[in-house]
Amino acid sequence: MPHPRIKRDPKVMMGKPVIAGTRITVEHILRCVAAGDSVEHILRNYPHLTAEDIRAAQAYAADYLAEEGVLAAE
Repeated sequence: MPHPRIKRDPKVMMGKPVIAGTRITVEHILRCVAAGDSVEHILRNYPHLTAEDIRAAQAYAADYLAEEGVLAAE
């Protein structure tokens, strides 16, 4: 699935996926959410982001994990 808001470039944050036009990684956004930060709190700290950017980071991570291999039960 395409993610136009997410970019990967080896010259930006060592190729980690970032929100397009920023140096804010998908990982950082997910860690903020996991720490309990609300969307509003994240947007206050990073006013150049949008709620759509945060949802895009979550969707990117979900799609990435959907591609992971599955371990068979023994």
